Amino acid sequence: MKTTRDADPCLDALLADARGSGLDRLDAELLAAHVLGIARSAVIAHPERRLTAQEAARIAALHARRVAGEPFAQLVGRAGFHTLDLEITADVLIPRADTETLVDAVLERLPQTPLRGLDLGCGSGAVALALAAARPSWSLVAVDLSPEACALTRRNAERLGLDERVEVRCGNWYEPVAGACWDLIVSNPPYVADADPELEADVRAHEPAQALFAGEDGLDALRSILAAPPLAGGGLIAVEHGHSQGEAVRALMAAASLEDAATISDLAGRDRVTLARAPRHG
Repeated sequence: MKTTRDADPCLDALLADARGSGLDRLDAELLAAHVLGIARSAVIAHPERRLTAQEAARIAALHARRVAGEPFAQLVGRAGFHTLDLEITADVLIPRADTETLVDAVLERLPQTPLRGLDLGCGSGAVALALAAARPSWSLVAVDLSPEACALTRRNAERLGLDERVEVRCGNWYEPVAGACWDLIVSNPPYVADADPELEADVRAHEPAQALFAGEDGLDALRSILAAPPLAGGGLIAVEHGHSQGEAVRALMAAASLEDAATISDLAGRDRVTLARAPRHG
């Protein structure tokens, strides 16, 4: 990327360099605002601002990394999800708006009465923390195989004041909570087929493979989660999945004797979340 070489560079010149390198204007302005600790509106209002050499170098470096395909959320270390502002690192999948469909579907189907919930493959903690924030009477356990993801979820929980109701355990799917029974199980697991041609190259290059890929058909993780979910009678399980996997997920739920399976579409009208309930005892 071309960079401004003035001893006392101007913000507008640096933004022009970024646009000339093919960077989206919004990203260029937001990254500059991030480095300078100001709002994007201030970047727009004062393009004549003079930058220190250090500020210019930091902005130019972020612009170059974004042009190279590095995700915006990883560059700023932050991502919005549902009502929350979350810390994000390269160790976890960046929360997507599609996953808000999972949170909203659960909130629409369960009352505000106390319950115990389990989030499998928690990553940044987005789903568990969004549910806890919306339902003060709920307590949840968030599980992830990655120690880095578990540490990140703990940091997000503490910063948001939700650490007393969201416990984090590290391990493989149900192993860290063996013997427990749940009113709610949620998961946004890996569901991309190993050779999926639709996966964006930037996602494949910059987001953790462990959080993306799930075997030849993308269903390996979902098979593990849905084989025998430890739900209380009438308990709800809700999972996110790929747009072509709804039928297969419903079949897995039926094989596990779950009832009333239903698939919900995301904002683009594609199958995204499937829910079902455990049979009620008696």
